Amino acid sequence: MLFDRAPTGFERWVRAYSAELYRYAYWLARDRFAAEDLVQETFTRAWQASQQLRDPDAVKSWLYTILRNEHARLYERKRLDIDDAQDLADVTDPKGAGVFDGIELRQSLQRLPEGYREPLLLQVLGGFSCAEIGCMMNLSEGAVMTRLTRARMALRGRPEKSARQKVAK
Repeated sequence: MLFDRAPTGFERWVRAYSAELYRYAYWLARDRFAAEDLVQETFTRAWQASQQLRDPDAVKSWLYTILRNEHARLYERKRLDIDDAQDLADVTDPKGAGVFDGIELRQSLQRLPEGYREPLLLQVLGGFSCAEIGCMMNLSEGAVMTRLTRARMALRGRPEKSARQKVAK
């Protein structure tokens, strides 16, 4: 058993990984409060399921997997409120007013398909290896490496071969 259910043993893991988990949760949720809730729920589930952890060296990837599952659980039953009377051209984001730092990077990351964006964020923000990312996403290590390469190429603005062929025609 990884945690001896004593608060001091569990607190070590909270202190070691909460900042990293928060950064990843913020990238997923795009909201500070939702990210805080996700991290808290992640540690709650980890506390409850600590008996199930077989490999103590895999704590970090285990926590990231729990966090990803918790984020997915948020949207399982969520219904969006739609106001038909609202004109889309009139909608503004009050949080983004006057904030220009990193806009281009955020837009580039948002344009990436989810399958490319998530492994890239896990590697850059989480510091995971391709093998660890593959375990978390149920992919082979080669598939993760391919997705990371394609994500980086897309961020550099290098179109893939098929896109170049379409433009040439």
